[in-house]
This record gives sequence, structure tokens and C-alpha cells, in this order.
Amino acid sequence: MKSMTGYGRGECAQDGFKVTVELSSVNRKQAEVAVTLPRELDMLEAQIRDAVNRVVARGRVNVRVTLHAAEGKLSARKHINAALAKDYAAEFARLGKALKISGEVTLDQVLRAPGVFHTDEELAETQDLWPAVEKALDQGLAALLKMREREGAHLAKDLSARIGVMHAAVDKIQIQAPTTAENYRRNLLERIKSAGIENIAPDDERLLKEIVLFADRSDISEELTRLQSHFQQYADCVKSKEPVGRTLDFLAQEMNREINTIGSKANDAVISHEVVTLKAELEKFREQAMNVE
Repeated sequence: MKSMTGYGRGECAQDGFKVTVELSSVNRKQAEVAVTLPRELDMLEAQIRDAVNRVVARGRVNVRVTLHAAEGKLSARKHINAALAKDYAAEFARLGKALKISGEVTLDQVLRAPGVFHTDEELAETQDLWPAVEKALDQGLAALLKMREREGAHLAKDLSARIGVMHAAVDKIQIQAPTTAENYRRNLLERIKSAGIENIAPDDERLLKEIVLFADRSDISEELTRLQSHFQQYADCVKSKEPVGRTLDFLAQEMNREINTIGSKANDAVISHEVVTLKAELEKFREQAMNVE
């Protein structure tokens, strides 16, 4: 079981350049990857996304890649593509005229256009840098996953504690449930006597029919069985090496359904008390499960 939150960092030096990759992840229902790259590495975005998606199934992962070079190389690489800048200026002016937008094209606008101002004249081809980026990315992903696993162990401990409390409450309900019909019969007889109605035998057909109807309406054996099944499915999730966050979301919904049904059927103070406990623990379980990958 892994958490969806974590942080990782990796570095790799190659041919006078150093690549740094930082990754951070937060909760999301689906998998999302946001990549921030320097301009000269834009072509690697798809490869970086694929690498992250192979190991992260859920959560938003922010990837930031920075490229550092020796100062001598940086100064040697600075240049402006004047021909391209001229073309951009002409196109900007033409577009402004077509859109009837007043104002002159500024030097700042032209310099910001892709490819006009370069600091990578002598930089190796993008794909030549991929091995260094990949190595730094692998290091960062390993650190990210380690943190997510460590946090996931804490989540599993807390979730298991919630399940333990709910399991104990269900056990108490299972012990109490068979006595509800007899308690109802006894209370019904007492109310009849309190009302001054005499000559009602304990085996009176009308009384027995009422008790049978009550027992049928208040039968919660099916709901209890399904809750026990959900507890077992949770135990299977804890042992699984695969992402289980969506499964836990589903189990929380199903457990909530069964608990609500038990609460509506039960006409017993002990059972009602345990239902309150179940609802409180399930809410904590649901909130914590939202952090699981």
C-alpha cells in the first residue's frame, strides 16, 4: 500500500552539463503528470511522462527538470537568430493589423518568441541528453516511491486500526441480533399489560404473527455477512502489491450502505450504539483511504 504524497530528487552530470530532476506528488482521484522543462529539453516531455506513468497509478505528480552548464559553455552558446526574429516581427505586425489591434511590436515580444534567443548553440542534441535525464529521473522516482511506500505503511496501520474497531462493533451486533425478537416480544407484552389489556397469552396467534413480522423486518444477517466480506477484502488489499486506493474507495461506499441498512432495521439500543461507532470509524477510514494510491 502506497500513499499518494511524496517527494524525490535525482541528479546526473554529463559532458559538462548537470541535469536535476525533482518530483513531488499529491492526492488526485486519477493519475496526472505535470512536467516543467527548460526549452532545450522540450522534446523529452513525452518520454518523461511515460516513465512516471509506468510507476505511478494515482495522484498528481509534478516533475521539474533543470539543466545546468559550465559557465564557459554558457557564454559560448549565447546567440540571437536575427532572421527568425525578423520573420516573427513581420508576422506579429501582420496579425495585429488583421485583428485590428493597435500598438507596435516590441523587442521584448520578439525575443520571447520560440527559437529567437538561444543559449544552447553548442549544446548536445536533446536525445543525446536523454540518458542523463533518464538517470536523474530514475533516481528521483526511486526516492519518490520510497517515501510513498513509507507513508503508505503508516496509512495501512491507521486503516487497519479503523477496520479493527468496526470488526469489534460488528461482532457485538452479531451477538445482540438474535435476542432482538425475544426482547421485542417481551416489551410488547409489557406494553399490552400497561395498556390494561388482559387475557393475552404469550402464544396468542396475533402476538406471534406480530413478532414474526418484526423479526423479518429487523433481520440484519445478510448485511452483517457482507460487512464481514468487506473486512476480508480489505485484508486482501493490505497484502496486495498493486495500487488499492480505488478498491478502498469502493469498499468504503459498500460498507456505508450496509451500515445504514443495519441502522434503519435495528430496533435495539445496543445495536444502535454500535451503528454509531461503525459510522464514526467508517468516516475516518474513508478520509484516510483518500490518501492511498
